[in-house]
Amino acid sequence: MQQYFVEQAETYDEACRKVWEKYGERATIVLRKTVILRTGLFGLFPREGVEVSGPIPQLSQDLPRKTEASKTGKEPQDFQEEKRKVLAAANRGDPLLQQVLSEVRTIKERMEHPGAAAEEHPSLKQIDENLLINDFPPAYRMGILERMKKEFSLEALDNYDEVQDKVLEWIGESISIYREDQFHRLPRIMALVGPTGVGKTTTIAKLAANFGIDSHGRRVKQIVLITIDAFRIGAKQQLESYSKILEFPCFAVEDYEELKKTIAMNSDGTDIILIDTIGKSPRDMVKLGEMKQLLDACGSFAEVHLALSAATKSSDIKEILQQFEPFNYRSVIVTKLDETIRAGNVIGALAEKGKSLSYITNGQKVPTDIRKASAVQLLINLEGFRVNRVKLEEKFPGKEPEQMGLWR
Repeated sequence: MQQYFVEQAETYDEACRKVWEKYGERATIVLRKTVILRTGLFGLFPREGVEVSGPIPQLSQDLPRKTEASKTGKEPQDFQEEKRKVLAAANRGDPLLQQVLSEVRTIKERMEHPGAAAEEHPSLKQIDENLLINDFPPAYRMGILERMKKEFSLEALDNYDEVQDKVLEWIGESISIYREDQFHRLPRIMALVGPTGVGKTTTIAKLAANFGIDSHGRRVKQIVLITIDAFRIGAKQQLESYSKILEFPCFAVEDYEELKKTIAMNSDGTDIILIDTIGKSPRDMVKLGEMKQLLDACGSFAEVHLALSAATKSSDIKEILQQFEPFNYRSVIVTKLDETIRAGNVIGALAEKGKSLSYITNGQKVPTDIRKASAVQLLINLEGFRVNRVKLEEKFPGKEPEQMGLWR
């Protein structure tokens, strides 16, 4: 009965050397695969290695080291005889040899078409499906899949739990979090711009409450609210209502000079000035230009932040980010995360444009439904992924003010 050898080593050359030392140069390697070698004390230090196998040649006179094949380029007679025996054993239905030959054919196909095996792997298909249902842009999806093919071996792809954990880490690494300056020139001026209906006024109120009042209801900073959205019905009244509840002064202005004067009159003793702007379509370039000129009255130290609804389509997000570029906004505030089960549209678009995220809102309640942005908060909103929150929070730690509580 035909017997077979199996040898493992760190490299293919070393494995071949082991085989030839034990069985002579007539030994034919018919199967090669990547394996995990256990080294060190108790095998606690695994590393990648190579395993080779094939039929053990029958005892006969060994070939000289310089074989006929090395001299003439042709296979020696006894090697041809060995191949004939192997094929004969396969034709007799030797089950072990049939398995070896089947694996050899699979390896040959993978070597001839290196991307095909990975393309068909269930883990890649499942990750791609998850990225698709979360509305990640096509370019972002392709980037993740290409990275998977590059960094995961076929054996590693078989462990889907570890694969998706690593993919979530990659997604988290693509989320840029806005880092506020430690020292601000007083008063700190923050203006929110963005399309109509994204919740800028409510977000202004949430920021005012969280900046100016601590979790015990004590006033810790002096806040001034300003709106230039005096033309939209109810806009001024809405912000004034919030200002009365919070007991912060509120002003409505209509032009550059009035805004500049209002800021100057309220600078002494004020910590933060929050400015609510007119909601504009990103396609209305004339109106956007007029609002940009008005906001120039805030001075060069003013911070502009772009408010963006999480329910916006990926293609529209990219257009909004582009059209508001003239405002030189420092970060993006994602609003209405509670109105969608997907966050891939936001993550993908911001990553593609290289924009950072400062705050996330998740409802209409003031002041609770807002928090400083974190990668974890977006990752746990991804559908289809098994989320290990403890592990993700270790990977992407964040510090939140107490009143900006967690939603989950």
